[in-house]
Amino acid sequence: MKKFFIYLFLLIGLLIGGLYLTGYGYLLKAVATIYGTGHSTTFLDDYTHFDNRVIEKSPAPQPWALAHDYNKTPETPRLEELHKQYGTVAFLVIKGDSLWQEHYYDGYGKDSKSNSFSMAKSYVSALLGCAIKDKYIKSLNQPVSDFFDNYKEGFASRLTVGDLSSMASGLDWDEAYYDPFSITTRAYFDTHFRERLLNLQITSPPGASFKYLSGNTFLLGMVLEKATGKTLTAYLQEALWQPMGCESDALWQVDSEDSGLEKAYCCIASNARDFARLGKLYRDGGKWNGKQLIPQDFIKKSINPRFADTPYYGYGWWLLDYKGVHYYMMRGHLGQYVIVNPTNGVIIVRLGHQTGEKTSEDDVYSSDIYEYIDEVNAML
Repeated sequence: MKKFFIYLFLLIGLLIGGLYLTGYGYLLKAVATIYGTGHSTTFLDDYTHFDNRVIEKSPAPQPWALAHDYNKTPETPRLEELHKQYGTVAFLVIKGDSLWQEHYYDGYGKDSKSNSFSMAKSYVSALLGCAIKDKYIKSLNQPVSDFFDNYKEGFASRLTVGDLSSMASGLDWDEAYYDPFSITTRAYFDTHFRERLLNLQITSPPGASFKYLSGNTFLLGMVLEKATGKTLTAYLQEALWQPMGCESDALWQVDSEDSGLEKAYCCIASNARDFARLGKLYRDGGKWNGKQLIPQDFIKKSINPRFADTPYYGYGWWLLDYKGVHYYMMRGHLGQYVIVNPTNGVIIVRLGHQTGEKTSEDDVYSSDIYEYIDEVNAML
């Protein structure tokens, strides 16, 4: 028995050493973070297991006004079922500039933080608009090669910052969330990712078609960092978070404490009230309290499709034409949504543990999105 345990420990040691020697040491972090906490995938509170940089709240916070009929309209029976079925933790409805509905579940409250996942992509695209306004970046057509020499040859020389924001880069990136060996999994759990990201190839013509790749936003984040001379966290805080009057500090995951590269494609931890503000900013044409934070023409371009054959994506925002309304939304893993109806000015925020199934193979959206919209419209 003693020999058995000696051999077992040796085997474990060799396995761990082999993972690090072959560059797969990040898998140990993945196993400890996910399976070691009783989960099967990333989860709302996983930000506590990573290094984070603080996005400081506004020194002059602007609380949401409460509508005169705040929480007075009962939720539909189907909406209540959806919350239970998919594990909703926060559900907000903004009418005009006021909170009309606000409900929390599973121990969460108005100040509770949860992971935005890919809703962060909309913030990074918004920061691109800010950087154009602030003249750090010339336009959507500025080449990425202006910032990184790695992109001066071949297809890469044609890559623009707008291609990154609109998911049209031609980047060699495997968008596989559940494959432990994919670069998407590595990006989530590995450290010191800068060099690896810059060594990725552009393998097809940029600007030709849409293909959703988290690496696009990761690289765009590095461009913004280089262009502004500031961390993404600092620029978000300065350009948007504090000007929008956010009431709470937020956190942005970084790949390691020392190099501190934000995971630009994901992972801002905040609450539903503060997440709603970017939806309001876009709904109002980039203005907040009369100040133009993002250029109006950039907003308009962002919430309309770049490519006719993929009408569901613009620049950092998902698009949905449904029952005569052109919705646009922030959208993250496990059903994190900020859905904007520009026709009636209503904003829906939903945060939670699960999402629905796709309605069909051809539909990029899951069934719960349509149902949240339908049930809120029924309440209205």
